[in-house]
Order: sequence, then structure tokens, then C-alpha cells
Amino acid sequence: MNTKRIVITGGPGTGKTSIINELTKRNFKCLEEISRQVTLQARKNGVDQLFLKDPLLFSELLLNGRKAQFFEAHDLEDNLVFLDRGIPDVLAYMDFIGDTYADKFTKACEEHKYDQVFILAPWQEIYISDSERYESFDQAIEIHEHLVKTYSRFGYDLIDVPFESVKKRTDFILNCIKYS
Repeated sequence: MNTKRIVITGGPGTGKTSIINELTKRNFKCLEEISRQVTLQARKNGVDQLFLKDPLLFSELLLNGRKAQFFEAHDLEDNLVFLDRGIPDVLAYMDFIGDTYADKFTKACEEHKYDQVFILAPWQEIYISDSERYESFDQAIEIHEHLVKTYSRFGYDLIDVPFESVKKRTDFILNCIKYS
């Protein structure tokens, strides 16, 4: 089976998880964002914000997790699998904080290609900070710019998801999927 891997990306607080939850309710296979899992595991190990304390370790854990999700999506044997963020997100965030990274990060983006990428722009009306999201809205805008630049660098034609209700945004995504 030729599984299509569809990424839903965007800066923090743009509604990605809400769309992933809606797709799940509609019986689509979805793989959740793993950065919260990495953050919560680090807290269990006594590190409050691993991203701030050791950004390179945090990024390596994300890279490994997202590569695993890439292969997991294929193994699910569904026509479509949606992923809450993709491998290029790791580089975009590292560029955002000004961190340097090894060639393996770039190589992972070149070797693991997604079929389509949808991007959600920062939307102030729905933006909320929480215990795992430390970025301000202005930083969310800057992260969005890094995401656009990074995905474009690896040859993706990003599809902008309009500001609408979760249902309408999900419908938009489903209507834009290329099945060929």
C-alpha cells in the first residue's frame, strides 16, 4: 500500500492538535506531536524545560521520535496518515533559537519526504500559553517564518490552512489532499 504521509505543522498555539483530534474523530490515522511527551518525560527525570536546558538533546530526541513516526506511518497500512509536525520542524526550531546542528538533521529531512504539508499561521484569537508552551505570540510568528523557510528549503509546497472553525479547517485539508 502506498501510504500518504500528511504533515500538519505551524507554530505553537495555531490549532494543530485540534485538527488532529478532529481527524481522529473522523477515523483517520493520526500520529500526535511528540515534543510534549519528551518534555513531560524530562520533567519526570527532574528537568523542568529540557528545550531550554539542553536544546541539542531535546532536538535529538525529537528527531529520533519523528523519524520513528515517519516509519510508523508506513507500517499503519492506511491510505492516509496525518502527523502533528514533521522532521523539518526540528530544524526550524533549532534555527529559531540560533542553535547549530549536525549534518544528520539536514540528512534526515532529505531522506524522509512527506507527501503533503499543511501549515497553520499564528492566530492571536486562539493563542494560549500553557506549561509546555513557553513562547509568546510574537515568538510564534517568528517560529512560523522559520517553518516556512525550512520546509521550502526541502522542496515542499506548503498549503496554508485558513482561519476557520476546526471543522472547516479539517474539511479544507481533506479537500486539498492529492490522491494521485
